[in-house]
Amino acid sequence: LQNVRIDPNSISFQMWKDIPVPFYMSVYFFEVLNPKQVLQGAKPVLSQRGPYVYREYRYKTNITFHDNDTVSYLEYRNLFFQPDLSNGTEDDYIVVPNILMMGAAVMMEKLPDIVKLFLSAALSGLKQEAFMNRTVGEILWGYEDRLIDTINMIVPGLIPFKGKFGLFMDFNNSNSGLFTVNTGMTDISQVHIVDSWNGLKMVNYWRSNQCNMINGTAGEMWPPFMSPTSLEFYSPDACRSMTLVYEKSGKFKGVPTYRFVAPKTLFANGTDYPPNEGFCPCMQSGIQNVSSCRLNAPMFISHPHFYNGDPSLVNAVEGLHPSKDQHGLFLDVHPMTGIPMNCSIKLQLNLYIKRVSGITQTGRIKPVVLPLLWFAESGSIKGSVLTQFYNNLVLIPLVLDYMQYILFGLSVPLIISAAVLMAMSK
Repeated sequence: LQNVRIDPNSISFQMWKDIPVPFYMSVYFFEVLNPKQVLQGAKPVLSQRGPYVYREYRYKTNITFHDNDTVSYLEYRNLFFQPDLSNGTEDDYIVVPNILMMGAAVMMEKLPDIVKLFLSAALSGLKQEAFMNRTVGEILWGYEDRLIDTINMIVPGLIPFKGKFGLFMDFNNSNSGLFTVNTGMTDISQVHIVDSWNGLKMVNYWRSNQCNMINGTAGEMWPPFMSPTSLEFYSPDACRSMTLVYEKSGKFKGVPTYRFVAPKTLFANGTDYPPNEGFCPCMQSGIQNVSSCRLNAPMFISHPHFYNGDPSLVNAVEGLHPSKDQHGLFLDVHPMTGIPMNCSIKLQLNLYIKRVSGITQTGRIKPVVLPLLWFAESGSIKGSVLTQFYNNLVLIPLVLDYMQYILFGLSVPLIISAAVLMAMSK
């Protein structure tokens, strides 16, 4: 119990403070092979590119202990491209939807025609098209585009940022918000459970209190003595809490584990799974609308290749091949301590595109949730950390456990002998 509390004197504290596990983020893009045909109403044909692999370093700062057995911190992550592990470079060009233009078009669909006319004229003047050919580095980490200032001029506040635009601009050299979690000093069953995030007990992105609740941990460790049922964590990237369910028991490098996976209902719509009604407006099961926490842009998250999604999502495009082995996420956790031993968390980003009347650049595009990319954040305990973990939290307790039975076994004949001697003395 002492070793899994958030306490500078515990064995796991340094592991919690500066995660020693080598994490990698692998990014896979979906290139659109027939952009001109899509503009004429054809089904998009996609080709997966990648992986583009990044070494991920995580560390905590501003660690502050409070009197109510909680601790606050900011966790930063830095990403460094790994050419030797990647299938390509950040200079690779890939044809993808013009995310800014297509997103703004859908966001402006219900505005007056005159506003859409101004946007269409501006797009023509800037030579903007529905699909763009940009490098991996630009799509992920940002590129300058005069369209940003133009949209802000036509509809002030529609996209409240300036300068560069990139899908992962907020990922690198940034933190995931101020977490305040329980230390477990008084109640070990509450260790790592989130008390608040950015000072909030609940978020306000969704339409029900249940969906807005901040449940579970921050996704790094869980309370000890886990039961083979489920675990919860709050994900700032997904703007919601997630529940994973127990699948099976196993071992990782000799360490016993419980494997937790995503239930089929994780991204189900409100019709198929009523508790998810608060995440609506919904479309097909298998995708979650995250526009309310992504500047109202028509963005959706899902499992890669729409794994566990409605078949219509896969059939709307060509080139997807969902499978559990490649696209299912999992967490292997040591149940005695609540420490993950091996994990692979996977998410896909999708953009809803369609023809918007009044904006000529959208052509005759049929409505479709188009995959942009998917990424996997993976890591496993290894090396000296695994050795220390195994020795201190598995081997020694196991030896002590055996010792008590050995001592008990030795004590039985001694007790019998003593009883015999006492009887003989009488």
